[in-house]
Amino acid sequence: MKNTKHLSKTVSTGVFALAFVISSATAQDKAASTISPANQANDKARKLVWSDEFNGTSLDYSKWGIEENAFGGGNQELQIYTDRSENVRVEGGNLVLEARHDNAGISGTTREYSAGRVRTKNRGDWKYGRIEVRAKLPIGQGIWPAIWMLPTDNKYGTWASSGEIDIMEYRGQTPNEVLGTLHYGGVWPNNTHTGASMKLDQGNFSDDFHTFAMDWQEGKITWSVDGKPYQTQTSWTSAGGEFPAPFDQRFHLLLNLAVGGGFVGAPDDSTSFPQQMLIDFVRVYQ
Repeated sequence: MKNTKHLSKTVSTGVFALAFVISSATAQDKAASTISPANQANDKARKLVWSDEFNGTSLDYSKWGIEENAFGGGNQELQIYTDRSENVRVEGGNLVLEARHDNAGISGTTREYSAGRVRTKNRGDWKYGRIEVRAKLPIGQGIWPAIWMLPTDNKYGTWASSGEIDIMEYRGQTPNEVLGTLHYGGVWPNNTHTGASMKLDQGNFSDDFHTFAMDWQEGKITWSVDGKPYQTQTSWTSAGGEFPAPFDQRFHLLLNLAVGGGFVGAPDDSTSFPQQMLIDFVRVYQ
């Protein structure tokens, strides 16, 4: 994934303040159910510093920016990202990112598929902490949802020398498996990546909601699903600085639903549309 053009919007300060108090209280009340017993001792020292429960009727633009682009996300993807309600909306207590086969267009460019992508840049930027996202994933050949992070300041240079953290990536044609990956090293194409995958014992990630989390400490990053860790990384590099660079700077969160690209391939006749990635909550503890 690569960063693209960002369109910002504003909301009433008063409405935001009330919404933040309500959503923070809700998240604190339910937090214990999303943290594994093994992590509870450590997490008692942590506080919820940022959250969105998506309990309203519209996206909170003080926390999220919708990204619009027609350039395939840097990965030969086939969608166009729009700010239309068909692609990005809040309903039923969830953020809905929807991919459609509708020949949508922006800025004079039309693509066969449209989809949604949001980010927290300059609204939510963190150095270390625990990120939790509870989501239900779509299913189908060529469908590619992701929960990931990019550096806010690019202190060590352009991608990937300043790093990328993929909390969750998923191929729609392999619906029982998710991946967690770090991208780092030098500026493309002198970059590298390391990661691991996790498979469900039964069922698919499209059947129900699951909590995808990352515990990020100085020199150590651990991935988990539903409170169960499945990989820890403690070794990486950056051409721009010494370890623990590049993962010692502020990063922001991105949520998107892509269609096609080298990671998943193109949809085929078996892929139905529309496809939805549903996000129940996002919580950040420090």
